[in-house]
Amino acid sequence: MSRAPVMPDHATPDPAMKAAAMKAAAITPDAPDPREPAAILRLMIAVLESERQALAALDAEGLAEAARIKETLCGALAPLTSDALDAEIRGLAETARRLNEINRRVRNLLAANVAARLAALGGEERLAGPTYAAAMPAPGRPQPGR
Repeated sequence: MSRAPVMPDHATPDPAMKAAAMKAAAITPDAPDPREPAAILRLMIAVLESERQALAALDAEGLAEAARIKETLCGALAPLTSDALDAEIRGLAETARRLNEINRRVRNLLAANVAARLAALGGEERLAGPTYAAAMPAPGRPQPGR
């Protein structure tokens, strides 16, 4: 069995991110080298799971932290090419993709719920129309009152 490719040193996650991701994943300090793609993807999966919990709890701080960690992990994965991926890494990447898609759908449902509540409060027509009147008419249109 071939060993997964090792990430370059410049792709090593910063210590604060690693600590937050390890806490989210309940990973001990003797975990695999975080420069290995499989280890990074396992951290990503843990962060995506904690992001889903933050979405369910409407925890804005938890969502912001998850977004920051995911961005860092994506940066660590950026140097990988598809030919460097073995079956394990492809499976982990697919799991992360699926979890990210679920979280996207949950986020969209929450946003739609907020939009519906706002529409019910202010009336659909108030939210759909422009907030301010145009200062100047559109090109080719006569000015009002002339």
